[in-house]
Parts: sequence; structure tokens; C-alpha cells
Amino acid sequence: MMDEHLRELADYRLQQALETLQEAEGLFAMSLFRGTINRAYYAMFYAVLALAVLRKQVTSKHSGVLTFFDREFVKTGIFPKELSHSFHRAFESRQTNDYGEIFTVSGDEAKQALEEASYFVSAIESYIQGKIKLGDSQ
Repeated sequence: MMDEHLRELADYRLQQALETLQEAEGLFAMSLFRGTINRAYYAMFYAVLALAVLRKQVTSKHSGVLTFFDREFVKTGIFPKELSHSFHRAFESRQTNDYGEIFTVSGDEAKQALEEASYFVSAIESYIQGKIKLGDSQ
């Protein structure tokens, strides 16, 4: 049976992912593409942190979250490899856009990041909701 505290924390992280996805959508609507990519990545990041709560894993480093998702959810077949590719692509794009020198972000690139993040967060939300209904943390 899932501990109530874990359920609340997973729900908090999932809500954080959904709100951040809304931020990405708002930034995209204003043609603020660099911010769109940043928030799209963080929506994915927070969604994976919700998964980590369910597995009683603690990690805050981005590389650790990427590795955790691949090891626990992609290699085991719970989620398809395409989600891993999207997550890694979002991470790299965010790194380039946030820390790179001069780099212009296209509307198409931002749109793709937003679409992939939306699909990613939705897939994780469905998985988590199923686990919470079942009371299962695995």
C-alpha cells in the first residue's frame, strides 16, 4: 500500500510538471522560444521526479534523473525508448539554450520541444494515476 506522504509528494511533483508545461505553452504563445524550451524540459524533469518519489529514490541532479528514468522505466519496458530520446533531446537543447553562447531558437524547435514535453508528461501522469489507484509504488 502506498504511503500517504509519498502519494502527496508524487502528486505535488506531477502538479509542478503540469504547471511548468503550462508556462511553456504561454511562452510559446508569446514567441519566447528560449523560455519555451527551458520550461518544456523542466516539465519533463519534474514528471520524472514524481516517478522517483514512487520508487523512493532521491535525486536532484539532472544527469541522475536522466539515468534513473532510463534505468528504471525505459530499459524495463515500462516506457518506450522514444520518451527517453525526447527527454535527452530536451536536456541537451535546454543546456545549449541556457548556457551556450549566441544561439537562436526557431519556432519549429520550440514547438517540437513543447509537443514532446506534453506527450512525455501525459504518459507519466497516466502511469502515476494508475499506480495511485492501485496503491502500488512499483
